[in-house]
Amino acid sequence: MDFYQLSTHDHLYVLANVWDANSAKTAELEGYPAIGTSSAAIAHSLGYEDGETMTFDELLFVVRRILACSTLPLNVDIESGYGESTDQISGNIRTLISMGVKGINIEDSKVLAGERKIENMVDFQQKLRDVIKLLGSQRREVFINVRTDTFLLGLDNAKEETLERAQHYANAGADGLFVPFISKPEDIKAAVDACALPLNVMCTPTLPEFGALQQLGVNRVSMGNYAHSFSQEALRRVFSEIRDSQSFIPLF
Repeated sequence: MDFYQLSTHDHLYVLANVWDANSAKTAELEGYPAIGTSSAAIAHSLGYEDGETMTFDELLFVVRRILACSTLPLNVDIESGYGESTDQISGNIRTLISMGVKGINIEDSKVLAGERKIENMVDFQQKLRDVIKLLGSQRREVFINVRTDTFLLGLDNAKEETLERAQHYANAGADGLFVPFISKPEDIKAAVDACALPLNVMCTPTLPEFGALQQLGVNRVSMGNYAHSFSQEALRRVFSEIRDSQSFIPLF
């Protein structure tokens, strides 16, 4: 089953979010069917904050190393596209396709002066439509997963806004819908029922377990930057224990 089939199949799968070659190799060893970069995890591992504060070339370096070390299909988080124009964004996607990337996430919010704000729905729909058109013959080589940040940003009318944006993005040619921070079963079911696009949700403390998500009709569950954050907290604890114990016993 290729990545497009995996991402449109009616059986839920878990996408392992990775940030370097080693985490990608670990995910493959543990039997995950696909991997995806986390923009926040890569940024933090390189000393940046999330929100396109690193360069696209730096992202490409990490992607190349992941592709060199893992045979799993790779989905790359390109945030809002790393470009001010649709020509730039489509060019970035074509570069990733030529490298062997099978899917991308692109989001309808931007971080400006340290604050994340959602884009106008109609404007983003048109941008998405234009980017897809510019991909030309390469369009079918990549699964385009569109992230809407309605729940992430805590909009007052998050469910209604999500359903409306889902329809607009589907009409623009998106392959999938990603709604981070949606977690209530009734909201998830509403998103599944309102849109023909396969739904991707992300881990949160209140997200239902995988069997329940399967019953609700979710296609993909991803980890975001939480696996990376967990590993960094474990590293902080062991560094602290080494310092406090004045020995390397905590490592062994």
